[in-house]
Amino acid sequence: MEPEPGVWALLERTPIDWSEPWILGLLGFHLLCFLLTLVSFRFYRFQIFLFLIMVGLVSCAEYINEAAAMNWKLYSKQQYFDSSGMFVSLAFSAPLLCNTIIIVCLSVLQVHWVYKTLSVMTQLKTLQKKRKAAKDRKKEN
Repeated sequence: MEPEPGVWALLERTPIDWSEPWILGLLGFHLLCFLLTLVSFRFYRFQIFLFLIMVGLVSCAEYINEAAAMNWKLYSKQQYFDSSGMFVSLAFSAPLLCNTIIIVCLSVLQVHWVYKTLSVMTQLKTLQKKRKAAKDRKKEN
C-alpha cells in the first residue's frame, strides 16, 4: 500500500534534518524576507519590488524543485524533493506566500488608514469653517 499523499506522509517518509546547512540557510532566507517585509512598509517602491520578487520566486518553485531533485546529493544528506513538489511548496513557497499576504493585507490597512485620516481631516476642516462662520455672525450682530 502506497503512503497517502500529503504533508504528514512527507514528514513520516522523510524526517527533516534541521542541522543541514542548506536548511538553516533556507530558514535564514525566510527570516530575512520576513524582516524585509516588515521594513518595506516605510518604502513603497521597495515594497512593490519585494512583492514582485517573492511572487516570481514562488512561480519558479517547480523549476527549483526539478533542479534540486536532480542535484540533491551535492548539498543534502537525503532527498527531499519529490515529483509532487510537496517539500518545496511547504518549505519554500508557503513562507514567501505568507509574506506576500502580509504585504497585501497591511497595504489595504494603510489605504484604509489614509482614507480614515482624510475623512477626519475633512470633518475637522468643516467644523472649523462652521465655527468661524458662527463667530463672524456674532461679530456682525
